[in-house]
Amino acid sequence: MSAPILLRGLVTASYGRHYRVEIESGLNYQCVGRSKQSTLACGDHVTFTPTSTTQGVIHHGLPRNNLLYRSVAHRAKLIAANVDQIIIVVAPVPSFYELLLNRCLIAAQAENIPAIICVNKADLGTPAQQVRQTLTAYESLGHRVISVSAHQDIRELSPLIQGKVSVFVGQSGMGKSSLINTLVPEARSTTQEISQALDSGKHTTTSASMYKLAQEGWLIDSPGMQVFGLKHIKARELDHHFLEFRPYLGQCRFNNCMHRNEPGCAIRAACEQGDINPARMEAYLDILGELMHA
Repeated sequence: MSAPILLRGLVTASYGRHYRVEIESGLNYQCVGRSKQSTLACGDHVTFTPTSTTQGVIHHGLPRNNLLYRSVAHRAKLIAANVDQIIIVVAPVPSFYELLLNRCLIAAQAENIPAIICVNKADLGTPAQQVRQTLTAYESLGHRVISVSAHQDIRELSPLIQGKVSVFVGQSGMGKSSLINTLVPEARSTTQEISQALDSGKHTTTSASMYKLAQEGWLIDSPGMQVFGLKHIKARELDHHFLEFRPYLGQCRFNNCMHRNEPGCAIRAACEQGDINPARMEAYLDILGELMHA
């Protein structure tokens, strides 16, 4: 009896325990994982055995360079693996949550993945300019901030994604799927009208999908989110993931300072002196409170 054929492929869509896997020739297989839990993400490389010309069973996920995911309690939601950069999409309408932006940045920092903040709907004029002004604080931290309009002008974004594996993240309604449709027209991602009454977007992407660019590179579109849990990050290590905190680490009066209300805290002193953005300090305290009560 001959040994089963073992192929290597790239996970380009993930929905539950089912995955779309593309091999080097460009053929796609609908595969099922052996585990009862979803343990793979878009961008993962796997080995699998074909069971027909279009289906297969995954044997193993190959080692990853990185993994972007969010977590609550004892449950994790995988977003993407082996990515070169994260593109966090924000927009003036509906209102974006700065705390969610910070949580995305912390998740990226924890995996050493470069992050780009992309302001979509730049054609809205003054509201978009106000968002861009708010984000100057993040530019000062070294994060690249760009402005685009999914339907009119993506010139700032296009050269940044060529030859790279990029994942789009952000809350619902920011226009991630519209950007994907513009960059990869054949993706035909579903978009819906924004619910203006609720000032929030409708979830139009329910599973992550990966799209090949016409030249080189891949784009991963992830489901819109309203929260980004960080339970996988240790409370004691959280301050290291805030880039502007690093020059002050080790300068607090107490070695175990958590930068809340402890006397002699160098981080809080820097914030009071205007050297640390209050919104970032607020984000730190919010996330820390969550992690310490996990």
